[in-house]
Amino acid sequence: MSGETTTMAGAAPAETQPVLTSRAGVLRRLARDKVAFVAALFLTFVVIMAALAPWVSPYDPYFTDLTKVMQPPNEVNWFGTDSTGRDILSRIIYGTRTTLLMGLAGVLIGGVLGAVLGLLAAFYRRLDGWIMRLVDIMLAFPAILIGLAVAAIFGAGITSVVIALVFAAVPTVARVARGAAIGIMSQEFMEAGRVIGVSDFTLLWRYLTLNCISTIFVYLTLRFGQVILIGSTLSFLGMGAQPPTAELGMMASQGRDFLFLAPHIATIPSMAIFAIVLAANLLGDALRDVLDPRLQQ
Repeated sequence: MSGETTTMAGAAPAETQPVLTSRAGVLRRLARDKVAFVAALFLTFVVIMAALAPWVSPYDPYFTDLTKVMQPPNEVNWFGTDSTGRDILSRIIYGTRTTLLMGLAGVLIGGVLGAVLGLLAAFYRRLDGWIMRLVDIMLAFPAILIGLAVAAIFGAGITSVVIALVFAAVPTVARVARGAAIGIMSQEFMEAGRVIGVSDFTLLWRYLTLNCISTIFVYLTLRFGQVILIGSTLSFLGMGAQPPTAELGMMASQGRDFLFLAPHIATIPSMAIFAIVLAANLLGDALRDVLDPRLQQ
């Protein structure tokens, strides 16, 4: 038995080593992908600008100037002004922060809950049927419908959008986590761990979760762009951030009434959403290629 214990202790890290790719190796491979590198630089720039919004914003995003209503882009207001004379560039910077925070909250909370459900379903087979039926029920409701229901109960606002985004992320992440975990559960070191009496918590965290975390992380990076798009859509429909809060989806919605008179009011926030989602998807694809062991073989 002592020999088996020694073998288990030495073999387990060997199983987890390929999955836990070193940070330096990941960064080197990403740097060689020019598209991913540009996408990462753009997202880094966007995050920094959003985080430093009070210091980098040229004007107060909520200051109205009725003498500068719906001005096109110019040397003073680079992105022009909206229907109440507010600087669109300043509102884009603040709106990006709101949009990113909503998407990040939806992805992180939904990702954690979904991963827990998926891993538990794979580890405890007696719970698999119950958990996956719950996931199927959640998949039957689109995010927009959930957003409408939450807004009707709690009122429209950022909290309602985050709840809808979490609800939309949980079932898909649960399925991905379960699929990755089932493959790990069939490995010999998992059976060896049960035989020598390793606790369920250790097996779940050290051997199952750590072997699945790269797959889950890659999926969440791909899901991040979709979550931002869903959140912006909900705000566009009036279920998210409420005036005068700056949020990209709501800004695009406010500009649709002036689409032919002042198209920049709606098109510039829409282009910002498009650029962020595109960069997130491109970076997610690159991370999948780098972190997925099956694609490295």
